[in-house]
Amino acid sequence: MKSRHIFAGFALLLIAACASIGAPDGGIYDEIPPKVVSSYPADRATNNTERKIKIRFDEYVKLENANEKVIVSPPQIEPANIRADGKSVKVTLYDSLKASTTYTIDFGDAIVDNNEGNPMGHYTYSFSTGEEIDTMEVSGAVLNAADLEPIKGILVGLYPIDSLFNDTIMRHKPFARVSRTNGSGKFCIKGVKPGQYRAFALEDKDGNFLLSQKSERIAFLPDTFTTTCKWDVRMDTVWRDSTHYDSIRVVPYVHYFPDYLVLNAFLEEGQDQHLLKRERPDPDVIRFYFTAPADSLPIIKGLNFDESCLVADASLYNDTITYWITDTAFTHREDTIRFEMTFLETDTTGVLQPHTELIEEAPKLTWEKLQKEKEKKIQEWQKQREKQLRKSKVPLTAEANPYENTFLEISAKPSGSIDPNQNVHYIAKQPIAKVDTTRMHLYIKEDSFWLPEPFLFLPDRDIKSYTLYAEWEQKRQYRFTIDSAAVVGVMGDPCRTIRSEFTVKSEDDYGSLFVHVILPDTAQVIVQLLNKSDKIVAELPAEKDGRADFFFMKPTEYYLRCFVDYDGNGVWSTGNYDRGLQPEPVYYFPKPITVKAKWDIEQDWAPLEIGRMWQKPIEITKQKPDKEKNVKQRNKERLQQKQAEREQRRGSRE
Repeated sequence: MKSRHIFAGFALLLIAACASIGAPDGGIYDEIPPKVVSSYPADRATNNTERKIKIRFDEYVKLENANEKVIVSPPQIEPANIRADGKSVKVTLYDSLKASTTYTIDFGDAIVDNNEGNPMGHYTYSFSTGEEIDTMEVSGAVLNAADLEPIKGILVGLYPIDSLFNDTIMRHKPFARVSRTNGSGKFCIKGVKPGQYRAFALEDKDGNFLLSQKSERIAFLPDTFTTTCKWDVRMDTVWRDSTHYDSIRVVPYVHYFPDYLVLNAFLEEGQDQHLLKRERPDPDVIRFYFTAPADSLPIIKGLNFDESCLVADASLYNDTITYWITDTAFTHREDTIRFEMTFLETDTTGVLQPHTELIEEAPKLTWEKLQKEKEKKIQEWQKQREKQLRKSKVPLTAEANPYENTFLEISAKPSGSIDPNQNVHYIAKQPIAKVDTTRMHLYIKEDSFWLPEPFLFLPDRDIKSYTLYAEWEQKRQYRFTIDSAAVVGVMGDPCRTIRSEFTVKSEDDYGSLFVHVILPDTAQVIVQLLNKSDKIVAELPAEKDGRADFFFMKPTEYYLRCFVDYDGNGVWSTGNYDRGLQPEPVYYFPKPITVKAKWDIEQDWAPLEIGRMWQKPIEITKQKPDKEKNVKQRNKERLQQKQAEREQRRGSRE
């Protein structure tokens, strides 16, 4: 009996050992996408009055990113309820159905099977409340007008040209048909009735399908178009496997027009202006942030101090303003500053009106706390000096305590080396009140001697910055010195002695790029060179013949952009919906240009030869296309894995 149990145990071990060689892997994976088996009402039904829709599939399904991908047209003021329920997708429309209207529910690629996530592919369900189903389609793309970036998720809609259409229709009537852009900025509006239309785009932040906020980006096409279609063919490749194709089929299909619309979205000027926040990091400074640019600075009336002691340090468009409080006797005596500030603010009707606000602000770091921190640093410095003295046993040279006095910090940009056509900027930590150029000196190195050179030291628009100008000689070394107290800040702090040395590079280190922009427009064209981050590195107005010559360009890859400066202000200008004004057109050269040292590159550029939808190089496009959903080739991977296991076992036996 005992031997029988032992034999059975050995048999079980043997079975387990055999099983470990080729364990079951769960079988073949499901790679078949879900299929529609029925729907109620039926797809493409006519004379429908039902607002509850049920679409049944041959397997369990789920919806991915339904809020982002599924779009109902005409737009629903009360959002539809769209959900997956087992083997069904259920849709409930809450808005009343419009008479003689085609309704489309475009699911995009949101429907996948529940287990393996196999995508069904792009699917659209439709029905009509009238006798006919409208089948026309309109497609295109929406780009950001300033830089041609594709805009994802923006609404695109159509208005029929009828008795109700007017130039401000976006403000009081939702779109007749609607769609939403994908990751490439592309859209397709389905279920369109044959006729004439205008196309618009709206960044609908409040969900009312109306242009109701200044912060909503918009786009509109000024021209009317007519929907049409024709039979066409396309070439479809039949693949034998992932690397070899079997054949190419000619597939007939209905081609809908227009299929090339490009809408350039923009944010209008005159955004609502409000005081966003304020801060006072230390006793000497109070800073204000506004939500929009302003043409003028606020008016300040001091309540516990004399407002004449304030020095305004404003950003280019006055949307960030720093006030330096130069009355140090006041800031040492009082913590809280109190004043009335009058500035322009947008009222409830959208009009800029003077608004007065009482400001009371204490610093985050009071004068007493700053003094304690300063004393602590002085003590630490003295202890360190004493420690050095004990170690060296030699009297240390006299050295001023760096914390005893406050000095104006000034930095030079760039440092080390400059381009032959470049100048050096000196930037202070606070606005500059006084400059004594007689205590500044520029030298050029001649053998081992430093010889004086003429120069100019002039203020920039930024009141904290000055620029050093001179006739630079290539491959030469320069030294610029600023004596102590030659520059004094508004807080009364003098600068220390500053000495900066730099070398002017040789023109042999650079290349030149000569661009010839070919446009029929007679307006001024501004040409911009961009880096790989789509940032401007150089900018020039083109000559009358369209030429823009860029010298002393560092060897690297550049990208080209230009815009037509219709208003002649030298900067890109946005559009205006109520005035029917389009933003100034922007164009990109479709590929990078490599500049090499000692090379002169001539580049002709006809921006109108390529549609703007395809102009911006993908390398500098930040909004990348959506990742295409495909059936996972898990069975192929399974077969490859099993084949590898068999070969491994065969090799081990040999």
